[in-house]
Amino acid sequence: MQELPLQLVTQMIADRRTIHKRPELGWTEFETTYFIAKRLEKLQIEFQLGGGFLDRASVHRRDEQEVQTAIQRALEHGVPKTFIEKTQGYTGVAGIFDTGRPGPTIAIRADIDAVPVQESQDEAHESVMGGYCSEIPMVMHSCGHDAHTAILLAVAEWIVENQDNLCGKFKFVFQPSEEGVRGGLAVANGGFLDDVDELLCFHIGTKCKLGEVGICEKGFLATSKLNVTFEGVPAHAGSNPEAGKSALLAACNAATLISGIPRHSKGLTRVCVGKLIAGESRNVIPAHAAMEIETRGETGELDQYMVNHVCRIVNSAAEAFDVKARIETVGSAVNLETDHEISVRLQKIAEQIESVERVAYYNDIAASEDCTWLIKRVRDRGGKAGYFLFGCNHHGHHKTDFTIQDEVSLPVGLRMLIQYLAERCSG
Repeated sequence: MQELPLQLVTQMIADRRTIHKRPELGWTEFETTYFIAKRLEKLQIEFQLGGGFLDRASVHRRDEQEVQTAIQRALEHGVPKTFIEKTQGYTGVAGIFDTGRPGPTIAIRADIDAVPVQESQDEAHESVMGGYCSEIPMVMHSCGHDAHTAILLAVAEWIVENQDNLCGKFKFVFQPSEEGVRGGLAVANGGFLDDVDELLCFHIGTKCKLGEVGICEKGFLATSKLNVTFEGVPAHAGSNPEAGKSALLAACNAATLISGIPRHSKGLTRVCVGKLIAGESRNVIPAHAAMEIETRGETGELDQYMVNHVCRIVNSAAEAFDVKARIETVGSAVNLETDHEISVRLQKIAEQIESVERVAYYNDIAASEDCTWLIKRVRDRGGKAGYFLFGCNHHGHHKTDFTIQDEVSLPVGLRMLIQYLAERCSG
């Protein structure tokens, strides 16, 4: 393998740290979208902004007030109003580069959103020492999406610089709102990937430490994120309690029963009532309750089995306590299924990287990832897909002290991708 160009690696690290300083939650990534678009424009890569390639009907849980607040913050931080208008209020970027020579169409996806976590201010924390700590209160890139974005920008630059030696077409998906699995379905249903022959997705960390690469062919679970609201009737708890209808009691009973849903013998199933807020005050029959629930399953069918039970219980609890219930799906993903042919190629590349000491298959990661919607879309139309992990010595994702050692870890992810493209698209 040839050495990575020093300038490309240097720029990639700088990009990651710039993005890290300005983290944005899902559907509010206007500064990040502008940063990506400016770079693609400089590279003379055609691109579409969120409103142009997303299927809006498939967008999960996008809060208009949060979007408008983010737009105002982006404007104050130098994003032009004309650019904001071009997004049509939707974040994300989809780029296309055509070499003009016959060859495969290969797409690579990176997620761009951050997590609602306050970053550590400890002097020993990686980004504090480096001077690129988050400038946004209670928001942090504590899952590595800043690294994913920087790597894909570096891949795009490498393709442009080496276009004379390449063939085929390349697509770059900078996906908004992965956290809460809210953006993948909208990207998939937008049709941008419908002509793709091969799709590559990747993630830093998880089970892999520095010097390790993991190949995933399954293991990520299908999931549904459900918001449930109960609406009862308030009444004074002392003078006329019989006039009230308790949303709180309906929600509490539902939560207990949901936790007891039988798990399925045909594969992993999960359910979690993660949040319950109810009531007005101590002397009022509680008229309002809200719950946040997630289900997971080893397959879409198993996840649906859990969802069906949740809906049955919620509606039954509402009927039992004579209140109204509403169930809203605010996020979803399907289970991971990739192609062994792609996995073998990724494995061989990883084994050739000098800094990689261990390559393993991880098919038991019981988490969820909404790039699975993109993978499913590509595979349903005859294409193939692969997924890999590259390591870092982190303290746990979504934690205040999440670190990735970018100078060592990011070059591995970049090497995996450009070597794959070099082998598949040599012109």
